[in-house]
Amino acid sequence: MPEQQPPSGGAILLAAGFSRRFGSDKRRHVLGDGRSLLQASVALYAAAFARLVVVLRPGDDDLAAGVEALCPHAQIVRCADAAEGMGRSLAAGARAARTWGYAFVALADMPWVRPETLQRLRRALEAAAEDAIVVPVHQGRPGHPVGFAARYLDALAELGGEAGARRVVEAAGERVLRIEVDDPGVLKDLDAPPTSG
Repeated sequence: MPEQQPPSGGAILLAAGFSRRFGSDKRRHVLGDGRSLLQASVALYAAAFARLVVVLRPGDDDLAAGVEALCPHAQIVRCADAAEGMGRSLAAGARAARTWGYAFVALADMPWVRPETLQRLRRALEAAAEDAIVVPVHQGRPGHPVGFAARYLDALAELGGEAGARRVVEAAGERVLRIEVDDPGVLKDLDAPPTSG
C-alpha cells in the first residue's frame, strides 16, 4: 500500500478587527523591527503553511496589496460584516478554506508565536484523528493558533458574533488535544499601544 500523505491544510489569519480598545488601527502598528503588526503575522504564517487565507475588511486595499506583495500565495478574503464580531470574520475565512484537510485559526495581533511551535502544532494535527482540534497551552492557559480538522470547517463557516470558535471547541470535548508548549507567544497579543518610559 502507498504511504498515506498527511492532510493538506493551512492557516486562516483574522485581520478584520477594528482595534477599538487600541485607539488606532493596530494592524498598521509598527514593531521594533520596522514591520507592521500585520506584516509580521503574514510573514510568520506564510513561512509555516503552504496555504494562507487573510481576512480583511472592505476598503483595506493598501493592506491587501501589502499582503500580496509579501505572500503571493495568500488568498485575500473581504468580510463585509466584520463589524458584527470575530465570528463573522472567522466564518468568511472558513468558507474560503472548506476544501482543506485542516485549518489553523490565527489572530493578526499575535505575531510572536515561535515558528517551531507552529511546526509542532501542525505535526500534531496532521498525525491526529480526523475529528481532532489542537490547542496550544502555555502554563495552563490555552492560546492561539487553534487547529481544526476538516470536519469542523463547515461549523466554523456558520459562526457569527463575538464568540468566535469557542463553542466549536467546547462541543468537541475529549477530541480536543491540548499541546503544552514552552512559548509565551501563543498568549501574547497587542491589546493596547505600548507605553514609553
